[in-house]
Amino acid sequence: MLVVDDDPAIRLILLVNLEAEGLAVEVAEDGRSGLESRRRRPPDVVVLDGMMPDLDGTEVLGALRADPATAHLPVVLLSARTDDEQVWAGWRAGADYYVTKPFVLDDLLTLVHRLAYESSAAGPPSSRTD
Repeated sequence: MLVVDDDPAIRLILLVNLEAEGLAVEVAEDGRSGLESRRRRPPDVVVLDGMMPDLDGTEVLGALRADPATAHLPVVLLSARTDDEQVWAGWRAGADYYVTKPFVLDDLLTLVHRLAYESSAAGPPSSRTD
């Protein structure tokens, strides 16, 4: 699992809580390091901040969707932007879920845990037998 967020407090909260849920977690502080991290250790789920300097969440999401190795990954876009245009931009970019900040930690943990389970059970599309 990969968490990409420029806010160190959110990274720490998610890291500690997701690891407590038994998930292996990598964190990245910006979009570029998030894209580098997914090359080193492909995640099964990505939690991605929508607003970051340099590469924002939709740009990172676009890069993930354009790469056949990561196109299938479930991505949760986490953003303080709640206006309809931004939410739709997240969906159009390929987000599987759009969660607004402030978020309910237990709800986000449940969502991510379920996505991680589903992702590991299904594997990448090329290895599915259905």
